[in-house]
Amino acid sequence: MNFKEGEILHIDKPYRMSSFGALAHIRYLLTKKMGYKVKVGHAGTLDPLATGVLILCTGRATKRIEELQKHTKEYVATLQLGATTASYDMEHPVDANYPTEQITRDRLEDVLRKFIGDIEQVPPAYSACNVNGKRAYTLMRKGHEVELKAKPVRIDEIELMEFDNEKMQATIRVVCGKGTYIRSLARDIGEALDSGAYLTYLRRTRVGEATIDKCLTFDTFSSWLERQDIEG
Repeated sequence: MNFKEGEILHIDKPYRMSSFGALAHIRYLLTKKMGYKVKVGHAGTLDPLATGVLILCTGRATKRIEELQKHTKEYVATLQLGATTASYDMEHPVDANYPTEQITRDRLEDVLRKFIGDIEQVPPAYSACNVNGKRAYTLMRKGHEVELKAKPVRIDEIELMEFDNEKMQATIRVVCGKGTYIRSLARDIGEALDSGAYLTYLRRTRVGEATIDKCLTFDTFSSWLERQDIEG
């Protein structure tokens, strides 16, 4: 391997760690091993409360980041129906509750089908979207109001994997294009059900051809690195 010329690494990002935090950890291990600061970039962020496939590029391979960000992604997500939070996930507490007696498995499956294809989606205010040169979540945490505009995204597949009508929880598999926020999708599904919804679990299981079963974990990365034949 040659980390200066460029390598593409597939990492399983841990829970409650930012994508930059994951990148920094891997860069530290690479730099320690190589004896010089290794250039590393990531091809698409994951929320701190999400886990799964994070693509890291080293050296000259960082020029491929824009190309890699366009790859199709697959997620598995669990939605809590009947309530909302400010961030559309568990980063914030429940801020409103809604009726759920109208929600059945059949109605849920009908609603999910309506989101397949090219749709307009408003990103979460608590997101890394750029607003006048600042991150939206930074402005929100400082008490500023943030209004983000809807943007076109593509949903290729949505599959209802599980539905618990007692707990009012649904687990879905989503295949989508660049820029799709699964948190926003959860919010919109809740609204389409005349209720509310937020994420309690999110795992990115695939980016392009990179699948979660082929990813390196933080626990195995060091031992993997020791086994590599490294140049440069």
